[in-house]
Amino acid sequence: MLKLVIFDCDGVLFDSREANRSYYNQLLAQFSCPIMTEEEVDYVHTHNVTESVGYIFRNHSKIATEAVDKYRTELDYTPFLQHMIMEPDLMEFLTLIKPCYHTAISTNRTTTMGQVLEMSNLTPWFDQVVTALDTGKPKPAPDALHMILDNFKVGIDEAIFIGDSDVDRLHAATVGMDLIAYKNPALDAKYHVNNFMSITQLPPFKAAKNNRCP
Repeated sequence: MLKLVIFDCDGVLFDSREANRSYYNQLLAQFSCPIMTEEEVDYVHTHNVTESVGYIFRNHSKIATEAVDKYRTELDYTPFLQHMIMEPDLMEFLTLIKPCYHTAISTNRTTTMGQVLEMSNLTPWFDQVVTALDTGKPKPAPDALHMILDNFKVGIDEAIFIGDSDVDRLHAATVGMDLIAYKNPALDAKYHVNNFMSITQLPPFKAAKNNRCP
């Protein structure tokens, strides 16, 4: 019986592609580097900040990683939040499922995650948030999922993960957890949806249905 719903952040809770584009292009601009290619935008959209910085600066070996990290830690993320668009039916979905299931986030975001949730008034809606800073290894390693499962004391078959990328697919696969592919019909997953409210019609949610639950 389903007891726990785990969400990715970027590409699931939010359309954050343009926020990521603006943020990482600002890092590049600070060091007089060209803006990202679309391939690089794809990469930073699904990887943690350390991996992303290494990737977009891979051809700029004369720029010290320490200098980039120093600037990054001093850069205010607030201006980039305006580019993050919350999924339109997310609040409706959370309102419906919250009385029935534990909710958690597993994300490769790091220091910006708390600010993103706070500015969007989403903090109270998630029982646990695990970022790339909280685990030994970021996604797709299984560390975050193990941490979440242990916290709620539920089994893998009692949880489901909502993700949109191949990193998310591998993340769920490392522990054998079912994946709901969000707005990515090409992703190898057990279920595919284009919006949150469609999730309530999936078999795991219907099987858990009672007087309160979807």
